[in-house]
Amino acid sequence: MTRRGSARWTAIVLAAASLAALGPAGAGTAAVAHSSPLQRDADALHEDGVTGVSVTLATPQGVRTARSGVGDLRTGAPVPRQEYVRIGSATKTFVATVLLQLAGEGRLSLDDTVDAWLPGVVRGHGNDGRGITLRQLLQHTSGLPDYIGDVTPDLSPAGYRENRWTTYTSEQRVAFAMRHPPSFEPGTGWKYSNTDYVLAGMVIKAVTGRSWEQEVQARIVRPLRLTRTLTPGDWPFLPAPHARNYQQFAPDGEMVDTTIAYLPFDGDADGAMISTAEDTNRFLTALVGGELLAPAQLAEMQRTVDVPADHGSPPGTRDGLGLDWTPLSCGGGYWGHSGDGFGYMAWPASDGRSSITVSLHSRPGDKDTAVRQTRGIATLVDHALCSSRAEGVR
Repeated sequence: MTRRGSARWTAIVLAAASLAALGPAGAGTAAVAHSSPLQRDADALHEDGVTGVSVTLATPQGVRTARSGVGDLRTGAPVPRQEYVRIGSATKTFVATVLLQLAGEGRLSLDDTVDAWLPGVVRGHGNDGRGITLRQLLQHTSGLPDYIGDVTPDLSPAGYRENRWTTYTSEQRVAFAMRHPPSFEPGTGWKYSNTDYVLAGMVIKAVTGRSWEQEVQARIVRPLRLTRTLTPGDWPFLPAPHARNYQQFAPDGEMVDTTIAYLPFDGDADGAMISTAEDTNRFLTALVGGELLAPAQLAEMQRTVDVPADHGSPPGTRDGLGLDWTPLSCGGGYWGHSGDGFGYMAWPASDGRSSITVSLHSRPGDKDTAVRQTRGIATLVDHALCSSRAEGVR
């Protein structure tokens, strides 16, 4: 979750853990001397400690892929092709799209207060839904505290195993957040909060009478024929084929298999979805290309604010409504929203012409390694999109 380079709980991932170098690359790695730039950048991430890496780049010239490392530390099997992955906070882009569609249909306004749709839900310790708008939820300018710390009481292998099956309702997640004071007055700052999107999912149900999962399926997944994109709820397992995910909970600690979802935060509108790189690329291409939103609503989504420099995102990143913009070294920029959790990170991006999704299957236990790996993903995406653009003008 480092949104753009973040995700739902960057602070926890960064506080949690390093990956020791894993030795020679697995079956999914090509020899560097003969590999493409895309493969070399994927290999560089593996060499920096990521157990398994997969990349899918869709351009007007065709689709290119790269895999590096292994998909299973025990067997040494390669990262599977066309694998299912958890997309974490990239779920937020789907949820924001639904809310913006509802705004375009006149069924709600982005200037509606949270309390107008969820009376009395946001109250306590200075939090007040009567002064927070839906726009502020989607753009993380609400000031609402993040519930994530309340559902991760023990950042250790034992804590993961003990708590991973625990389920909470959306109302319970919001209630956890209400135990804490706001970060700032609504509209006066920016701070990433997963609570914002739990509430957005609740608003979708209040407006439509159907869950956010049902609306995402009906409005996005089925029309785009994203046949391998799932809203699994509290089902904790990944479909096959998939790589295994590994989390290091402390520097130099053991590599813990975290392929089973951590349901306390992997089960709601802030980060529950499962997809594939192909489907995620198709979704972003359609969204940025205007297939899912009317021009007025897409413009609202792409109206951005500054992201603080200490957030962990690439320099120059700006936050829209469930969609971030990151500058490219070759000019212009790309739209996307990354997501991560225990043992995984997904980084989808589109410049409107080409789309790319990078998936990592491990997360480190120390902040420096986590920051370095995030920069490695940003470098890969920058190289890929700039190279694709250069090829298109030849």
